[in-house]
Amino acid sequence: MNGPSYLETAQGRRIAYHLTAGEGPCVVFLGGLKSDMEGTKAIHLEDWAREKGRAFLRFDYSGHGQSSGTFEQGCIGDWHVDTLAVIDGLTSGPVVPVGSSMGGWQSLLLARARPERLAGLVTIAAAPDFTEDGWWAGFDADQKAQMEETGRVELPSDYMEPYVVTKRMVEDGRAHLVLRDTLELPFAVRMLLGTADTAVSVATATRLLEHASSPDMQLLLVKDADHRFSDGPCLGLIERAIEDVIAAMTFEDMENGSA
Repeated sequence: MNGPSYLETAQGRRIAYHLTAGEGPCVVFLGGLKSDMEGTKAIHLEDWAREKGRAFLRFDYSGHGQSSGTFEQGCIGDWHVDTLAVIDGLTSGPVVPVGSSMGGWQSLLLARARPERLAGLVTIAAAPDFTEDGWWAGFDADQKAQMEETGRVELPSDYMEPYVVTKRMVEDGRAHLVLRDTLELPFAVRMLLGTADTAVSVATATRLLEHASSPDMQLLLVKDADHRFSDGPCLGLIERAIEDVIAAMTFEDMENGSA
């Protein structure tokens, strides 16, 4: 496989990406926290899109994978700016974001910032507002004191090595919450979540389902699937979810569908 191409952003960040040409709408994979574009879901969906003749984009946020920067320097707002940069700079016409975990939050921020660009949305274990409702709400008094004193707290993970949460990540997250104010999603949305997911709860998924406004929004719970959601049957469900939201596109979307 060829190496990535790079997009230089206005903020001076160098974003690594792979863009596959094809028919629109372009499917855009938004990865999770500390994940990269070489993961199972991203590669599988790229192969699937190529087979279908559909445009597909995967990329690494700054501080992730092959992009510039370090993880500890980043925050939700930075990765949102990265997402806007690749959408604005590398695609045209409607897109269908597929947001995994933190990428689910990023996809909702994208929908709020560029609603006219989205033809549909698929989320996989979406984790909106987790810096506030997960991290900060879950910190004990000692961890909150450590955050104030040192600006960082190290947390374990069931799915990766321990990672550092910085004060900037938490404070910036508060400026990008999506479950407090109106969240308009004027297109088809398919949400996928495994019941064995220890990172994102069913309660989080139902909260998003109840909070957002959409003409066609569905939540599929998959018994015993975990946060990775990347075995064969789960990958098939992601494919079908993408096909489902594309099938629900309006005629106006289809007219603007070249990517």
